[in-house]
Amino acid sequence: MGDSKFTNFDNMSLHSIEEDAELIPLLTPEDEEQMNNENLPETLPILPLRNTVLFPGVVVPITAGRDKSIKLVKDANTGSKVIGVVSQKDESVENPDVKDINTIGTVARILRILQMPDGNTTVIIQGKKRFEIAEVLTKDPYLTATVRETKEERPAPEDKEFLTIIETIKEVALQIIRDNPNIPSEASFAIKNIQSNSFLINFVSSNLNLDVKDKQELLEIGNLQDRALATLKYMNVELQKLELKNDIQSKVRNDMDQQQREYFLHQQMKTIQEELGGGSYDEELHEMRVKAKKKKWDEKVKEHFEKELSKMQRMNPQVAEYSIQRNYLDLFLDLPWNYFSKDKFDLKRAERILDRDHYGLEDVKRRIIEYLAVLKLRNDMKSPILCLYGPPGVGKTSLGKSVAEALGREYVRMSLGGLRDEAEIRGHRKTYIGAMPGRIVQSLKKAGTSNPVFILDEIDKLSNSHQGDPSSAMLEVLDPEQNSEFYDNFLEMGYDLSKVMFIATANNLSTIQPALRDRMEIINVTGYTIEEKVEIAKRHLLPKQLEEHGLTTKHLKIGKPQLEKIVEGYTRESGVRSLEKQIAKMVRYAAKSIATEESYNIKITSADVEKVLGPARLERDKYENNDVAGVVTGLAWTSVGGDILFIESILSKGKGSLNITGNLGKVMKESATIAMEYIKSNAERFGLDSEIFEKYNVHIHVPEGATPKDGPSAGITMLTSLVSLFTQRKVKKSLAMTGEITLRGKVLPVGGIKEKILAAKRARIKEIILCKDNEKDILEIKKDYLKGLTFHYVTDMHEVIDLAITGQKVRNAKKL
Repeated sequence: MGDSKFTNFDNMSLHSIEEDAELIPLLTPEDEEQMNNENLPETLPILPLRNTVLFPGVVVPITAGRDKSIKLVKDANTGSKVIGVVSQKDESVENPDVKDINTIGTVARILRILQMPDGNTTVIIQGKKRFEIAEVLTKDPYLTATVRETKEERPAPEDKEFLTIIETIKEVALQIIRDNPNIPSEASFAIKNIQSNSFLINFVSSNLNLDVKDKQELLEIGNLQDRALATLKYMNVELQKLELKNDIQSKVRNDMDQQQREYFLHQQMKTIQEELGGGSYDEELHEMRVKAKKKKWDEKVKEHFEKELSKMQRMNPQVAEYSIQRNYLDLFLDLPWNYFSKDKFDLKRAERILDRDHYGLEDVKRRIIEYLAVLKLRNDMKSPILCLYGPPGVGKTSLGKSVAEALGREYVRMSLGGLRDEAEIRGHRKTYIGAMPGRIVQSLKKAGTSNPVFILDEIDKLSNSHQGDPSSAMLEVLDPEQNSEFYDNFLEMGYDLSKVMFIATANNLSTIQPALRDRMEIINVTGYTIEEKVEIAKRHLLPKQLEEHGLTTKHLKIGKPQLEKIVEGYTRESGVRSLEKQIAKMVRYAAKSIATEESYNIKITSADVEKVLGPARLERDKYENNDVAGVVTGLAWTSVGGDILFIESILSKGKGSLNITGNLGKVMKESATIAMEYIKSNAERFGLDSEIFEKYNVHIHVPEGATPKDGPSAGITMLTSLVSLFTQRKVKKSLAMTGEITLRGKVLPVGGIKEKILAAKRARIKEIILCKDNEKDILEIKKDYLKGLTFHYVTDMHEVIDLAITGQKVRNAKKL
């Protein structure tokens, strides 16, 4: 069964229309009987229909259009309203003649004429009886003919076979209505409510999805039972076609795999994104190709990118791997492949920048200028890998910024403190969820060039864990022979790091892996003298803090004496970090006074310093007098700079035991033992009775017992302390010393000389004993720092004793 069709007569306009005509949707047995009893007119106007066949009792709408048809309908509507309807043999014939129409048709009554909104006119007609054209009378203005009634053979009302056929027709019709989505479900109510068997057959035949020829054949069947069987045959064929169509659609639906469903969903998502103003999938690929054309890639990288882009193009955008692939390609496009910033070779300008930003640090500045000079001459030199080693707060990290500015390069800083995962350096493989490139590659992406100044901060604080050894991963990064093809796990390709200038910073070289330390050029950044700290505070720290607090030099001035007081009384460090904090307190004091409109001294006095910062907590390291035997001043190196160290020793009656206290490390205790054994073996030379060592216990102590101490530097100091103790003679006044000793009596060199010299100056020391091999360290120190100091260089312990021990007995000397 198909949809109801309109018979198209082109377009027609009717004026006299009976609006009160009754529409009869269904035919009852009484209506059918009355209709059959009506007499057939002798002549009828014949209306050819193009694309449908009218069955008795069936109501159909038709759209009028041809001139002859318009005339016919108009005349019939004003007259008897009865016309003869026949079907055309060929619907393409515009002006059908007798030979173009079928001779058997249906008498129809015009029920209603409707004027449609589009200007067309629809005519509602209802079939009455079948007829046969006997003779055509006229052809103009339309066909008229004499007609005769065609008798219809009907089975008996109680014929079981016929009734079974009727029931079957109903069941099949209902099944077709149920299975065909194009037929409204309300049609089933019409089928159930038809009471006339002949009308049921005609109604179903009229709505079957057949062509005009097949429907005409059904109309011409004179036996009602035979027509019912033929109709049922067509209905079964239509039902089978419908079931087959539904089966095919079901199979097609089931065979549509997940990929196709996701594709359609993606197309919908694409449309939604475009409506919302977002970029579509194709636009992303196009943008990537446009960006790729602008990159300075070699053939190997270009080929790899094209391969990965093709892989992404084949991916479904909804799968998880798609976003990983897109991030991967985005990284490829963002990295500065073969893009280098131009170095500036103006050495005078570089010197000015380095001097402007940092006071002192002459060795570092000289090394940078040397590098620039070589680079200017060769223009293809691999960047060096420097390691700035020294105490905290001396400007190692900030020096990197100045180097970058001097070179005209981008500045990148990467903190390595506490880094324990190798993947932070090399990246993760992109097969893992949340995979990312390593921080080296990420930093280069951020810098935008392949030759930045790269600060590796706190390289000595790299740590190991079960996730790998990051210090070993750094070996490739910092090896000039390897880093031209640095392999990142996420990037899956080698990246050239050879033009990057790496500057590492460290506080303690002993914790750096030896292989890693070997790849770097170590530059010792020593601590500042008091004079340097005052200059740094005046030139850099105070202006910086004033700016950060919204003040100017009109609001606060701190003179050199006050700055020196802050340095000596409130900080103890090699760098200037604590000094900056103390200056910040002074600036906040001024800012608070201005905000609260309180009066204050714009030019800070020493009293103001104590008022704001409190009493001086760190008095100058004072040299203690030499009135007590066994007390000697040593020089020590700490992580925050140099310091003076007092070694004390006393005798008490006992059995010759040696006790050592003061939170000392193993090496320092061994130095005390070596000094004691050396004195015992050379007792006669020092004028000592060997029995003393068996009658008295010796106790050596290093004050500030809460502070851990270690190292061999206190060897000659302990020796001097023990000789002074056993001989009860005074140690030379204003003397300090540092050096390692051996059992043979040799004095060995030690490190941290500059820091120790600065500590000696702070303590008002006048003379210093050092190993002869440390003389070269003194020559590297500015002469200005050495004013007022006398150096004694020794190679043997006897020289130390001769210089340090006087011939004068101490007050209240013991008789041993």
